[in-house]
Amino acid sequence: QVQLVESGGGLVQAGDSLRLSCAASGQFFSSYNMGWFRQCPGRDREFVAAINWAGDSTYYADFVEGRFTISRSNAKNTVTLRMNSLELEDTAVYYCAADFNWGRLLGGVCDSWGQGTQVSVSS
Repeated sequence: QVQLVESGGGLVQAGDSLRLSCAASGQFFSSYNMGWFRQCPGRDREFVAAINWAGDSTYYADFVEGRFTISRSNAKNTVTLRMNSLELEDTAVYYCAADFNWGRLLGGVCDSWGQGTQVSVSS
């Protein structure tokens, strides 16, 4: 397993941008598919974005609508979620996750999870 630590959350205004980072430690990071999930107040955790182990394939939830970009650096053991045009509905705790299996990752059944970072969007 890898250990994951998110950072970069905070309080922003609607329309602003924010960059979340996930730092991984442990073995075989470059073999893991990586993803971001979020849990909005009063709702279940949901998928946001994923990137494959090589960094050449990505997948996004429909609600992202081109506003978010996921990327990774296998040299630095990091995954980044760049969020633009933030909306009030993006307020949530954002989690980084890792799994060897792409299907499991997209389904939220992941080997490793971070502790989460809070993103709050105000009007």
